[in-house]
Amino acid sequence: MRVFWELAKLSFQRELAYRSAHLAGLITNFFFGLLRAAVLVGLYGVREEVAGYSVAMAITFTGLSQAMIGHLSLFNWSEVMRSIHSGEIANDLLKPMGFFRYWLAQDAGRALATFLMRSLTIMVAYTLFFDITYPQQLGSWVILLVALILSWLVSFAWRFLVNLAAFWTPNAIGIARLLFGTSWVLSGFFMPLNYFPEWFIQLANLTPFPSMVYTVIEVYFENLSNFDLVQALLGQVWWFIILFLLIQIVLRAGIRQLVVQGG
Repeated sequence: MRVFWELAKLSFQRELAYRSAHLAGLITNFFFGLLRAAVLVGLYGVREEVAGYSVAMAITFTGLSQAMIGHLSLFNWSEVMRSIHSGEIANDLLKPMGFFRYWLAQDAGRALATFLMRSLTIMVAYTLFFDITYPQQLGSWVILLVALILSWLVSFAWRFLVNLAAFWTPNAIGIARLLFGTSWVLSGFFMPLNYFPEWFIQLANLTPFPSMVYTVIEVYFENLSNFDLVQALLGQVWWFIILFLLIQIVLRAGIRQLVVQGG
Protein backbone atom coordinates (compact mmCIF):
# COMPACT_ATOMS: atom_id res chain seq x y z
CA MET A 1 0.00 0.00 0.00
CA ARG A 2 2.90 2.35 0.72
CA VAL A 3 4.20 1.90 -2.83
CA PHE A 4 0.71 2.70 -4.14
CA TRP A 5 0.53 6.00 -2.24
CA GLU A 6 4.07 6.96 -3.21
CA LEU A 7 3.26 6.44 -6.89
CA ALA A 8 0.03 8.40 -6.50
CA LYS A 9 1.91 11.23 -4.79
CA LEU A 10 4.52 11.39 -7.54
CA SER A 11 1.80 11.45 -10.18
CA PHE A 12 0.01 14.22 -8.27
CA GLN A 13 3.19 16.32 -8.08
CA ARG A 14 3.95 15.72 -11.77
CA GLU A 15 0.46 16.87 -12.72
CA LEU A 16 0.85 20.08 -10.71
CA ALA A 17 3.86 20.97 -12.85
CA TYR A 18 1.62 21.40 -15.92
CA ARG A 19 -0.31 24.40 -14.64
CA SER A 20 -0.44 26.12 -18.03
CA ALA A 21 -1.95 23.04 -19.66
CA HIS A 22 -4.55 22.81 -16.92
CA LEU A 23 -5.37 26.50 -17.30
CA ALA A 24 -5.90 26.03 -21.04
CA GLY A 25 -8.08 22.99 -20.37
CA LEU A 26 -10.05 24.89 -17.76
CA ILE A 27 -10.76 27.79 -20.12
CA THR A 28 -11.79 25.39 -22.90
CA ASN A 29 -14.07 23.37 -20.63
CA PHE A 30 -15.72 26.50 -19.25
CA PHE A 31 -16.24 27.98 -22.71
CA PHE A 32 -17.96 24.86 -24.02
CA GLY A 33 -19.92 24.67 -20.78
CA LEU A 34 -21.31 28.13 -21.52
CA LEU A 35 -22.29 27.02 -25.04
CA ARG A 36 -24.02 23.91 -23.71
CA ALA A 37 -25.85 25.95 -21.08
CA ALA A 38 -27.05 28.39 -23.75
CA VAL A 39 -28.34 25.52 -25.90
CA LEU A 40 -30.23 23.93 -23.01
CA VAL A 41 -31.77 27.23 -21.94
CA GLY A 42 -32.86 27.79 -25.54
CA LEU A 43 -34.46 24.34 -25.67
CA TYR A 44 -36.50 25.07 -22.55
CA GLY A 45 -38.12 28.13 -24.10
CA VAL A 46 -40.94 29.24 -21.80
CA ARG A 47 -41.06 25.94 -19.93
CA GLU A 48 -39.79 26.01 -16.37
CA GLU A 49 -39.17 22.27 -16.10
CA VAL A 50 -38.39 19.34 -18.40
CA ALA A 51 -38.23 15.71 -17.20
CA GLY A 52 -37.88 16.88 -13.60
CA TYR A 53 -35.06 19.33 -14.38
CA SER A 54 -35.60 23.04 -13.86
CA VAL A 55 -33.66 25.58 -15.92
CA ALA A 56 -31.28 26.13 -12.99
CA MET A 57 -30.71 22.38 -12.73
CA ALA A 58 -30.06 22.12 -16.48
CA ILE A 59 -27.44 24.86 -16.25
CA THR A 60 -25.91 23.20 -13.19
CA PHE A 61 -25.85 19.93 -15.14
CA THR A 62 -23.63 21.47 -17.81
CA GLY A 63 -21.24 22.69 -15.14
CA LEU A 64 -21.10 19.30 -13.41
CA SER A 65 -20.60 17.34 -16.61
CA GLN A 66 -17.90 19.74 -17.86
CA ALA A 67 -16.20 19.56 -14.47
CA MET A 68 -15.99 15.77 -14.71
CA ILE A 69 -14.17 15.75 -18.06
CA GLY A 70 -10.74 16.30 -16.57
CA HIS A 71 -10.44 14.00 -13.58
CA LEU A 72 -12.33 11.18 -15.32
CA SER A 73 -10.41 11.65 -18.61
CA LEU A 74 -13.70 11.28 -20.46
CA PHE A 75 -12.36 12.34 -23.85
CA ASN A 76 -9.06 10.52 -24.07
CA TRP A 77 -6.67 8.36 -22.08
CA SER A 78 -4.03 6.24 -23.81
CA GLU A 79 -1.24 5.84 -21.25
CA VAL A 80 -1.43 2.05 -21.08
CA MET A 81 -1.79 1.89 -24.85
CA ARG A 82 1.45 3.83 -25.30
CA SER A 83 3.19 1.58 -22.81
CA ILE A 84 2.19 -1.49 -24.83
CA HIS A 85 3.08 -0.02 -28.23
CA SER A 86 6.43 1.35 -27.07
CA GLY A 87 7.45 -1.83 -25.26
CA GLU A 88 7.67 -0.09 -21.88
CA ILE A 89 5.18 -2.64 -20.60
CA ALA A 90 8.10 -5.06 -20.22
CA ASN A 91 9.46 -2.83 -17.45
CA ASP A 92 6.00 -2.11 -16.02
CA LEU A 93 5.33 -5.83 -15.56
CA LEU A 94 8.53 -6.16 -13.51
CA LYS A 95 7.55 -3.48 -11.01
CA PRO A 96 6.86 -4.58 -7.39
CA MET A 97 3.09 -4.33 -7.79
CA GLY A 98 0.45 -5.55 -10.20
CA PHE A 99 0.15 -3.91 -13.61
CA PHE A 100 -3.41 -2.73 -12.89
CA ARG A 101 -2.58 -1.34 -9.45
CA TYR A 102 0.50 0.41 -10.85
CA TRP A 103 -1.60 2.38 -13.33
CA LEU A 104 -4.43 2.84 -10.83
CA ALA A 105 -2.00 4.58 -8.46
CA GLN A 106 -0.74 6.87 -11.20
CA ASP A 107 -4.23 7.75 -12.33
CA ALA A 108 -5.28 8.43 -8.72
CA GLY A 109 -2.66 11.17 -8.41
CA ARG A 110 -3.51 12.59 -11.83
CA ALA A 111 -7.25 12.56 -11.11
CA LEU A 112 -6.88 14.27 -7.72
CA ALA A 113 -4.67 17.04 -9.12
CA THR A 114 -7.04 17.60 -12.06
CA PHE A 115 -10.06 17.60 -9.76
CA LEU A 116 -8.53 20.30 -7.58
CA MET A 117 -7.21 22.47 -10.42
CA ARG A 118 -10.01 22.12 -12.98
CA SER A 119 -13.16 20.45 -11.68
CA LEU A 120 -13.60 22.56 -8.55
CA THR A 121 -12.55 25.71 -10.38
CA ILE A 122 -15.19 25.21 -13.06
CA MET A 123 -17.92 24.88 -10.42
CA VAL A 124 -16.67 28.04 -8.69
CA ALA A 125 -16.79 29.86 -12.04
CA TYR A 126 -20.34 28.62 -12.63
CA THR A 127 -21.28 29.95 -9.21
CA LEU A 128 -20.07 33.40 -10.24
CA PHE A 129 -21.88 33.42 -13.61
CA PHE A 130 -25.09 31.50 -12.89
CA ASP A 131 -27.60 30.89 -10.15
CA ILE A 132 -26.86 27.17 -9.88
CA THR A 133 -28.30 24.66 -7.42
CA TYR A 134 -26.48 22.88 -4.58
CA PRO A 135 -27.13 19.83 -2.38
CA GLN A 136 -29.18 21.02 0.59
CA GLN A 137 -28.10 18.47 3.19
CA LEU A 138 -24.66 17.89 4.68
CA GLY A 139 -25.05 14.14 4.27
CA SER A 140 -25.56 14.64 0.54
CA TRP A 141 -22.09 16.17 0.23
CA VAL A 142 -20.56 13.12 1.94
CA ILE A 143 -22.46 10.74 -0.33
CA LEU A 144 -21.44 12.88 -3.31
CA LEU A 145 -17.78 12.39 -2.38
CA VAL A 146 -18.31 8.62 -2.22
CA ALA A 147 -20.07 8.67 -5.61
CA LEU A 148 -17.22 10.71 -7.11
CA ILE A 149 -14.59 8.21 -5.93
CA LEU A 150 -16.62 5.26 -7.22
CA SER A 151 -17.24 7.00 -10.55
CA TRP A 152 -13.49 7.49 -10.95
CA LEU A 153 -12.88 3.79 -10.23
CA VAL A 154 -15.42 2.72 -12.84
CA SER A 155 -14.04 5.24 -15.32
CA PHE A 156 -10.47 4.07 -14.80
CA ALA A 157 -11.40 0.40 -15.14
CA TRP A 158 -13.25 1.17 -18.39
CA ARG A 159 -10.37 3.22 -19.80
CA PHE A 160 -7.84 0.56 -18.81
CA LEU A 161 -9.90 -2.17 -20.47
CA VAL A 162 -10.19 -0.17 -23.69
CA ASN A 163 -6.43 0.44 -23.72
CA LEU A 164 -5.74 -3.30 -23.61
CA ALA A 165 -6.89 -3.49 -27.25
CA ALA A 166 -3.33 -2.34 -28.04
CA PHE A 167 -2.14 -5.92 -27.44
CA TRP A 168 -3.84 -6.98 -30.67
CA THR A 169 -3.80 -3.95 -32.95
CA PRO A 170 -1.51 -1.00 -33.72
CA ASN A 171 -4.62 1.12 -34.38
CA ALA A 172 -6.02 0.95 -30.85
CA ILE A 173 -6.44 4.74 -30.84
CA GLY A 174 -9.25 4.42 -33.39
CA ILE A 175 -10.97 1.76 -31.30
CA ALA A 176 -10.63 3.91 -28.19
CA ARG A 177 -12.16 6.95 -29.91
CA LEU A 178 -15.19 4.90 -30.98
CA LEU A 179 -15.72 3.39 -27.53
CA PHE A 180 -15.10 6.66 -25.66
CA GLY A 181 -17.56 8.43 -27.96
CA THR A 182 -20.19 5.81 -27.17
CA SER A 183 -19.65 6.33 -23.46
CA TRP A 184 -20.23 10.10 -23.77
CA VAL A 185 -23.80 9.50 -24.95
CA LEU A 186 -24.76 6.56 -22.73
CA SER A 187 -23.23 8.05 -19.57
CA GLY A 188 -25.55 11.05 -19.61
CA PHE A 189 -22.66 13.42 -20.26
CA PHE A 190 -24.12 15.21 -23.29
CA MET A 191 -27.70 15.37 -22.03
CA PRO A 192 -29.41 14.22 -18.82
CA LEU A 193 -30.61 10.66 -19.35
CA ASN A 194 -34.06 11.76 -18.16
CA TYR A 195 -34.42 13.67 -21.43
CA PHE A 196 -34.27 10.44 -23.44
CA PRO A 197 -37.02 7.84 -24.09
CA GLU A 198 -37.45 5.07 -21.54
CA TRP A 199 -36.00 2.42 -23.88
CA PHE A 200 -32.80 4.45 -24.24
CA ILE A 201 -32.48 4.84 -20.46
CA GLN A 202 -32.88 1.09 -20.01
CA LEU A 203 -30.24 0.49 -22.68
CA ALA A 204 -27.83 2.90 -20.98
CA ASN A 205 -28.37 1.19 -17.62
CA LEU A 206 -27.15 -2.08 -19.14
CA THR A 207 -23.72 -0.45 -19.47
CA PRO A 208 -21.27 0.90 -16.87
CA PHE A 209 -21.40 4.39 -18.36
CA PRO A 210 -24.15 6.00 -16.21
CA SER A 211 -22.11 4.95 -13.14
CA MET A 212 -19.31 7.21 -14.38
CA VAL A 213 -21.28 10.42 -14.81
CA TYR A 214 -25.02 10.34 -14.31
CA THR A 215 -25.01 8.68 -10.89
CA VAL A 216 -22.87 11.55 -9.58
CA ILE A 217 -25.24 14.10 -11.11
CA GLU A 218 -28.32 12.42 -9.61
CA VAL A 219 -26.63 12.29 -6.19
CA TYR A 220 -25.72 15.97 -6.49
CA PHE A 221 -29.31 16.93 -7.27
CA GLU A 222 -30.62 14.68 -4.43
CA ASN A 223 -32.98 13.03 -6.90
CA LEU A 224 -32.59 9.55 -5.41
CA SER A 225 -34.58 8.12 -2.53
CA ASN A 226 -32.74 6.18 0.18
CA PHE A 227 -33.26 2.82 -1.57
CA ASP A 228 -32.42 4.19 -5.02
CA LEU A 229 -29.35 5.92 -3.60
CA VAL A 230 -27.98 2.71 -2.09
CA GLN A 231 -28.81 0.88 -5.32
CA ALA A 232 -26.97 3.51 -7.39
CA LEU A 233 -23.83 3.34 -5.23
CA LEU A 234 -23.87 -0.46 -5.21
CA GLY A 235 -24.29 -0.30 -8.98
CA GLN A 236 -21.04 1.65 -9.20
CA VAL A 237 -19.29 -0.96 -7.06
CA TRP A 238 -20.81 -3.76 -9.13
CA TRP A 239 -19.64 -2.29 -12.43
CA PHE A 240 -16.12 -1.77 -11.10
CA ILE A 241 -15.97 -5.42 -10.04
CA ILE A 242 -17.25 -6.62 -13.42
CA LEU A 243 -14.77 -4.45 -15.32
CA PHE A 244 -11.94 -5.51 -13.01
CA LEU A 245 -12.66 -9.19 -13.67
CA LEU A 246 -12.81 -8.57 -17.41
CA ILE A 247 -9.49 -6.75 -17.19
CA GLN A 248 -7.84 -9.75 -15.52
CA ILE A 249 -9.04 -12.07 -18.31
CA VAL A 250 -8.07 -9.72 -21.15
CA LEU A 251 -4.74 -8.76 -19.55
CA ARG A 252 -3.65 -12.37 -19.18
CA ALA A 253 -4.56 -13.08 -22.80
CA GLY A 254 -2.71 -9.93 -23.86
CA ILE A 255 0.44 -10.83 -21.95
CA ARG A 256 0.41 -14.31 -23.52
CA GLN A 257 0.08 -12.63 -26.91
CA LEU A 258 3.03 -10.38 -26.06
CA VAL A 259 5.23 -13.33 -25.06
CA VAL A 260 4.31 -15.32 -28.17
CA GLN A 261 5.34 -12.39 -30.36
CA GLY A 262 8.65 -12.12 -28.55
CA GLY A 263 7.87 -8.83 -26.76
